[in-house]
Amino acid sequence: MDPLSQAQNAPLNGEINSLLDVWHVYRTPIIFCALLVLLAARVYLHSTEAREDLVALPKVYEDKKPATDVKERDNGDLDEIKATKANGPRRIKGGLARKPSRDKKVEKDERPVRMVVFFSSVTTKTEKLAQAYVERLVESAAKLSEETNRQFLKPELRDLTEIEFEDYFVSTPQADEVASFYLLLIPSYNIDTINDTFLQHLEETHHDFRIDTGSLSTLLGYSVFGFGDKEGWPNESEGFCFQAKEVDKWMAKLTGRKRAYPVGMGDMKSDHVERFKEWADGVQEVIAHVAKTGTLGEGLPGSGEAEESDVEDAEADDGEVIFEDETATAKPKTGKGGARDLEDVEDLGRMIQSSQGTKGSKAPIAVDFTTYGSDKKTPSTNPIKEMVAKNSPTYAALTKQGYSIVGSHSGVKICRWTKSALRGRGSCYKYSLYGINSHQCMETTPSLSCSNKCVFCWRHGTNPVGTTWRWVVDPPEMIFEGVKENHYKKIKMMRGMPGVRAERFSEAMRIRHCALSLVGEPIFYPYINEFLAMLHAERISSFLVCNAQHPDQLAALKAVTQLYVSIDASNRDSLRKIDRPLHRDFWERFQRCLDILREKRFRHRTVYRLTLVKGFNVDDEVEGYAQLIERGLPCFVEVKGVTYCGTSTSSNAGLNMSNVPYYWEVCDFVRALEKRLQDKGLKYGIAAEHAHSCCILLASERFKVDGKWHTHIDYQKFFELLEERGPDGDWTPEDYMGPPTPEWALWGNGGFDPRDDRVDRKGRKIEPQVIREQPPDVEF
Repeated sequence: MDPLSQAQNAPLNGEINSLLDVWHVYRTPIIFCALLVLLAARVYLHSTEAREDLVALPKVYEDKKPATDVKERDNGDLDEIKATKANGPRRIKGGLARKPSRDKKVEKDERPVRMVVFFSSVTTKTEKLAQAYVERLVESAAKLSEETNRQFLKPELRDLTEIEFEDYFVSTPQADEVASFYLLLIPSYNIDTINDTFLQHLEETHHDFRIDTGSLSTLLGYSVFGFGDKEGWPNESEGFCFQAKEVDKWMAKLTGRKRAYPVGMGDMKSDHVERFKEWADGVQEVIAHVAKTGTLGEGLPGSGEAEESDVEDAEADDGEVIFEDETATAKPKTGKGGARDLEDVEDLGRMIQSSQGTKGSKAPIAVDFTTYGSDKKTPSTNPIKEMVAKNSPTYAALTKQGYSIVGSHSGVKICRWTKSALRGRGSCYKYSLYGINSHQCMETTPSLSCSNKCVFCWRHGTNPVGTTWRWVVDPPEMIFEGVKENHYKKIKMMRGMPGVRAERFSEAMRIRHCALSLVGEPIFYPYINEFLAMLHAERISSFLVCNAQHPDQLAALKAVTQLYVSIDASNRDSLRKIDRPLHRDFWERFQRCLDILREKRFRHRTVYRLTLVKGFNVDDEVEGYAQLIERGLPCFVEVKGVTYCGTSTSSNAGLNMSNVPYYWEVCDFVRALEKRLQDKGLKYGIAAEHAHSCCILLASERFKVDGKWHTHIDYQKFFELLEERGPDGDWTPEDYMGPPTPEWALWGNGGFDPRDDRVDRKGRKIEPQVIREQPPDVEF
């Protein structure tokens, strides 16, 4: 290179050497700074991309194209989405829902506070406790108004059997005007009660995709107190107050976990008073705090604040089906590249959650359109339970009362009139009115469950109640053989009793009549027609009593010797008060049953059974009863005064001896009813009576031949018609009408079996006295 070129390149070479020197001296910090810049740029780009993807989620949902987008994301992307999603809502509603700011000022709630106490009760014990508690809340409300400077409305008491669940437990009533606080008093039963219906409603509301999962989140709060029995369920793990805890669980889901106070639990036979007072005091403090601050407290477990973890739903969520325990050998459903297919964006939440589990987890994706609980492992299965399990308190209570339980839902018991007839001390009113030998009658039922809780029921409140059949169904053959076997066992036990007549004991070992009226609702049994056919095949007559709450079963009923419908009230309000039905549409069911009876009056001997309870269904109700008779036109109308058993159950229901009418009062009622029917042009007359049972029979003049009443039944003729023409054959009640009613059974003659002797408690013979007119020294 010439000297001129060297001179020209000298500055350039100097600069290069200078840069190299700088690089060699500072290369480590330069490389480190470059890496920091690149890393910051990468973090920024990825966080922006994740937010854009989440905002686009609703569009992915609408277009049904989630799978491609998810497959293109790596695990880092999914982790980013999970981190953002955890703070959002549990349902996709059309955009990115952000966590509310802690610094956002909560507007003061000026709405008046309403405390609503809900309760359920079979024996009315909980009802009385709830009434006393509401009275206490009335006093507390006034004090709270002064302490918190906030208006408190008068507390309300609501019976779960009388309200529409949709009015209170789908959304909060008047949420814009009133701030409600729910208090639930729930006794636990192992029989089917309104509690089961209520729990089913809460569960269905939670899983209904049309209803927001936090539909009751507008509540100020709620709390539950459970009443239990530690003799039947010693501790919580064995079922103590289990239904109260279930109510608490579902209310937590529907309210966004606004549990104001932990579930209270008390043993009805020991410490429920003390535990209830503790719970009530704690609840009152919380209500005062809510009224002052408008919140249950930030971060308080059970408060429902957004900062809480999802423990409530992680414990259990019956809507999810994730078989994590079965994934060791199962192969996941995969798409290209081994990624799992995503059928719907609803699966995204499930996939994101499973990504945090152990590596290699192959759990299939479950779809739940309402919630994203993470720990559910197996599907919720509600096994069909027995109506009266042998290890249940109900079984123990019924057997203690003398019932023999057959299978899981049937029972048989010796009637006191059977014992009386065996000893020659009088027979049931059915012998006087229809010619049934009491000592040859078996009282049984294929269903111990009933859909009413009548105030005059003598079953001590121990039999199950329910509106739908949700139990194991025993075959009719087993029930038929079982009730006969147990009935005969009980008859044999009477063999050594003093006074039993040998001839009647021998006759009693041949069952000839069956009263399906022991307890519960016989027509409730799904195979009632098959059971009736077995009775008739052995020439056992059937007297079936139903409570006018199951019209479909009544319409499907085939041949029966005599069909009863209990008519315990003449109007809707009175029926609700005395029968306490579980069906919400009880009056509509009642009326439909009467219409069905009208259709059957030329196929069956139909009977209205009126049970008179003073103070409930007697005063000023003659006209109402006459209208019901006009609607159904039964063959017979039995009017009977209520029998008071002196049980605690009756007392709790408000029933005592003052509610039992005198026989002359029943006579006055029947005379007034007969007159009203005749005024309406209905041909009914007073035919027979059994004064000892306080029972009088009104009969249609269809059964009055040549001026004589024929209320008895020709049982032989009934079976002949049944065998010749079948259960659907064409015959009428008049075709098996028996001989004229005996003179001693007719109205005015008392109706006491002339074969027998009436005795007092010491066995001494007494003459029956019948008083049909109001004594002059007694005011009606």
